[in-house]
Amino acid sequence: MGPGVAGIVANPASGRDIRRLVAQASVFPTAEKANMVQRVLAAFAITGVERTLVSTDLGGISAAVHRRLGREPLAGVEFCDKDPLTGTAQDTINAVRRMVDAGAGVIVCLGGDGTARVAAKACGEVPLLALSTGTNNAFPQMREATVAGLAAGFIASGQIDPDLVTHRVSKLEVVTKARREIALVDVAVTLSKHVGAKALWDPASLTELYCTFAEPDGIGLSSIAGQLCPSPRSSADGVALKLGPVGVTPHVVHAPIAPGLVKAVGVRGWGVLQQGMRVDLAAGGGVIAVDGERELELKPGESAYVELRSDGPWCVDVRAVMAEAAQRGLLRTTSTEGGAPTKGKERRR
Repeated sequence: MGPGVAGIVANPASGRDIRRLVAQASVFPTAEKANMVQRVLAAFAITGVERTLVSTDLGGISAAVHRRLGREPLAGVEFCDKDPLTGTAQDTINAVRRMVDAGAGVIVCLGGDGTARVAAKACGEVPLLALSTGTNNAFPQMREATVAGLAAGFIASGQIDPDLVTHRVSKLEVVTKARREIALVDVAVTLSKHVGAKALWDPASLTELYCTFAEPDGIGLSSIAGQLCPSPRSSADGVALKLGPVGVTPHVVHAPIAPGLVKAVGVRGWGVLQQGMRVDLAAGGGVIAVDGERELELKPGESAYVELRSDGPWCVDVRAVMAEAAQRGLLRTTSTEGGAPTKGKERRR
């Protein structure tokens, strides 16, 4: 990874799944996503990022950013336009891979849990900063894009060592006979026969749930575990739950499955999911969902397992970066210097 290179990938489809119809989730329109990209780029310019690769899309985000850059040029901004656009997750994968190949020191990702998961599959060892613009946002951060851009810029420009301000998160890996998938938050087994509209919003058909972390104030499927057996993101272990119909199970949790949508969920039992532990899934003839989206259809009798692993993506701690920047005085100048701070120049009291 070379200093001075960063990437921005924005998903135009985030926040547009079926949960918008059944819940009262907020909307991130294309214009706001483009505004967020612009704010990140402005922060990159302040921190000395020399080259930024921006994803292209069919939803209008990159087109809006391109128009604005025509009016307010920023040096070193390039668009990842070499791959044909498909309107699928493959567009995100292609863009992130090009950013990695270009030597990006950090990648900023705009989307929900699903977008972060796809970006994590492709980013390798490059730190990821996931900003929330989706429906369920258990993994991405709710941060102002300007501050996030400053934090990412300090890492990309080499002013702050990523080893000081990033941490590796856990991931769940689901393995079937034909496919491997990862999840950053949760894996759920459902009695549904088909993937359908992908987004999972009704927990009545769930039979198993596995989480990398479980926060009491979280949203989405992991909030079920968060009300029973909280497990912080810093923990090496995760949580495993057995679910069932309300009225049959010994426990019922009222969990915020989506914004404005609190559902009663029947729970048979729960326990610790340890790192490296493989659990066979009773999913033959059903569907497996990863990070709230149904992805894997299994034929009757087909086997699958889930494993909690420690080699998830490196994630940027925005608060830690900005605290380090304040300590070093990276955004300060003296009254005689004026102007923007200079790349790599540290100012102490």
